Amino acid sequence: MKIHEFQAKGILSKYGVAVPRGKSAVTAAEAKAIAQELGGGVVVVKAQIHAGGRGKGGGVKVAKNPDEAFDYASKILGMTLVTHQTGPEGKLVQRLLIEEGMQITRELYFGIVLDRSTQMPVVMVSPDGGMEIEKVAEETPERIFKAFAPPALGLQPFQARQLAFALGLSGDQVGKAVKMFLALYQAFIATDASMIEINPLIVNGAGDLIALDAKVAFDDSAMYRHADFKELRDISEEDPLEVEASKFSLNYIKLDGTIGCMVNGAGLAMATMDIIKLAGGEPANFLDVGGGANAEQIKNAFRILMSDKAVKAVLINIFGGILRCDVLAAGVIAAVKDLGVPVPIVIRMEGTNVELGKQMLKESGLNFSTADTMSEAATKVVALGK
Repeated sequence: MKIHEFQAKGILSKYGVAVPRGKSAVTAAEAKAIAQELGGGVVVVKAQIHAGGRGKGGGVKVAKNPDEAFDYASKILGMTLVTHQTGPEGKLVQRLLIEEGMQITRELYFGIVLDRSTQMPVVMVSPDGGMEIEKVAEETPERIFKAFAPPALGLQPFQARQLAFALGLSGDQVGKAVKMFLALYQAFIATDASMIEINPLIVNGAGDLIALDAKVAFDDSAMYRHADFKELRDISEEDPLEVEASKFSLNYIKLDGTIGCMVNGAGLAMATMDIIKLAGGEPANFLDVGGGANAEQIKNAFRILMSDKAVKAVLINIFGGILRCDVLAAGVIAAVKDLGVPVPIVIRMEGTNVELGKQMLKESGLNFSTADTMSEAATKVVALGK
């Protein structure tokens, strides 16, 4: 689950991370009032969307006074902000962060993510703050410094000092950096975050380290431990079909292709998308109904699948273990009868009660295509989708 910058800074500040003073606003009048509250001087007006690159897209402006903050807020609110992370469709700006201007002497990078190859959090820093870290990794990977934190030990003070030295910090700045890095790591663990990124992490005129930006994402699987975080979710920033799928415990991610996929199990879903591409098609989605899906969930999954107007054909690829093939067939038949699915459907089933499931499909009187292998199913669905 992603959250906005102003929300991330509110959480990080509770762990002792220094952030600029600021508040969120949903109107230009609120933006002006906040600018006055911050002293009437220079403030930064920031669009709040779940994507990076806002400055390049025109979503971050420096205002010299409250009146200028009002003008910028009027222009940014309601705009469709397009960045390298939003895609060409962009995102509608509905909220702003108004925060005090800062004197910047250096821009650094700090990030924590889970490194799956080592199965532990990795803390990364770079002296090239303000740049896209992917670009730094591609062009000058030697300028990214890492420290791995074993879960049983966590990030150690000596590792934080090594990172501070790698950034070229000296004197009391090293101590300030160690304190901040340890606080950020504590926040990462305590909130069950999947990512914390501070870009840029600045050194101000007084030599203090300030989190000028903050991106935080949480592990969805741990949200039962953080009931208070659920109210931070902004569903307007998420794909409507993905939001709808989450209501029925379905794992759905919209993609750019034309072949709709309904699969049980994430591994089988990935393999299905791969084989569709090998057959010359492009998957329109990732949809995992889970091992214990019932007929009603299958019906809802179908409804969500067909809400995507780009879908030209559907491949249902199910291994009937916990989810029996006859239950799948009943759900698919009910969904097609109720929804009147207008596109070709190819079904490949294996597992428990597979023969019963195939018989139910055959006797339904509906125009299903069946396949015995994944390769045959992919070839059929791609041909039908064209």
